[in-house]
Amino acid sequence: MKTPVTLAVSTLGLTALFAPAALAQQDDIVCAERDAIVERLGADFGEQPTGGGVMSREQLLEIWSAPDTGTWTALMTFADGTSCIVGSGENWHQGLPDAVPAGTRM
Repeated sequence: MKTPVTLAVSTLGLTALFAPAALAQQDDIVCAERDAIVERLGADFGEQPTGGGVMSREQLLEIWSAPDTGTWTALMTFADGTSCIVGSGENWHQGLPDAVPAGTRM
């Protein structure tokens, strides 16, 4: 069984183009021009922007998700227009439950 990241990698069929050195060392990280990645996230998975935030002057973390299927993808986008898929999975939930029992590990 493929992991979500491996599934995303094989489905997207993208190769690492301009991966920063730290990300380039990891085999399951896929990098390409942002436009190419987000086009595939929308067309192949029905994902749309869900959230994100600025990490530095050079990095933006983006979360894309599909409300109908629950799939999600985390992108690290760089100032040069390159994005890298740094995580993906299933069962995305917007926000946390109102009450999480004490001692529950998230």
